[in-house]
Amino acid sequence: DMGMKKNDPSRRHLEQILSAADRATSLTQGLLTFSRKQILNPHPANLNTIVRRIEKMLNRLLTEDIELRLSLSDQEPNVIVDTGQIDQVLLNLATNARDAMPNGGLLTIKTEEAPPPEEILADITISLPTTRYALLTVTDSGSGMDKETREKIFEPFFTTKDVGKGTGLGLSMVYGIVKQHNGYILVNSEPGKGTSFLIYLPLTPKDNFPPVESDLPPQPVAGSETILVVEDNPEVLNLNRTILETFGYGIIEAVNGEDAVELFSRHQHEIDLIVMDVVMPKMNGKQAYMEIAKICPDAKVLFMSGYTADIVLEKGISADDFNIMHKPVTPMELLRKIRDILDS
Repeated sequence: DMGMKKNDPSRRHLEQILSAADRATSLTQGLLTFSRKQILNPHPANLNTIVRRIEKMLNRLLTEDIELRLSLSDQEPNVIVDTGQIDQVLLNLATNARDAMPNGGLLTIKTEEAPPPEEILADITISLPTTRYALLTVTDSGSGMDKETREKIFEPFFTTKDVGKGTGLGLSMVYGIVKQHNGYILVNSEPGKGTSFLIYLPLTPKDNFPPVESDLPPQPVAGSETILVVEDNPEVLNLNRTILETFGYGIIEAVNGEDAVELFSRHQHEIDLIVMDVVMPKMNGKQAYMEIAKICPDAKVLFMSGYTADIVLEKGISADDFNIMHKPVTPMELLRKIRDILDS
């Protein structure tokens, strides 16, 4: 776990930060995913491995009185997915299950191979009887749902939670992710009988798989360089500062493009990298970078964008010419990318 001792006092602090980070990113992500604009990075993966890897995190998310039970297929359910997005699906479903079991219960995650169900076959206009699916089933022993609720749960902003609890994006986001992976999601639930979510993802042959890379050493994420962080959203700025400082970096903060140019001209000899939002009031990221490049033509920059690729391109930033990450970004992805750029 990022090289920290279990009893390190800053570890608890860090876990809270990372969990706040995930919450902060999930709203943007929910809206992008539901509008199906999220940029996917799919690759072959074994569904069992994904579930095993996230098991520890799910246990942390659940209350002590909820038992998590895995039932993983003996066959290897190989799928082509963006593993981060499937993690997101599991985290969302586990959170909902936890909320449906306030007095504790059982959460089961099962993987198996399955033919497409009747509902899917009816939905497919061209016949695809040969496609086999990996079936990921997430079942809770909680309060269950009536038919009316079941029919609405995948709509954006529909929520059964009290005002202020939950964004109402959890399941619409899950739906968006599954659809984007050419999959299907069904729900079985009755009041008092718990709920099962059935997620069907197309299986892929084993020979699509690259050689295992698990022998590679983990990528380094910490550093001691100084980073100019340019971000107009105070919550995101606060979060990025905390993450970067926790991993050893020195931080200079700018709240908009003009501020960034001014701070860079004063501290150019200390700054090793600029992490800059693309879309900001007054002066956007591209304009600020052009000004900074006049002061120091080889300044390293990482652009962050919460908008989809086409809008970013209109702002004059293309992935061919610049380092760019699309928000939301997990803390570890950000830390790895920063290391890559600094080491290049």
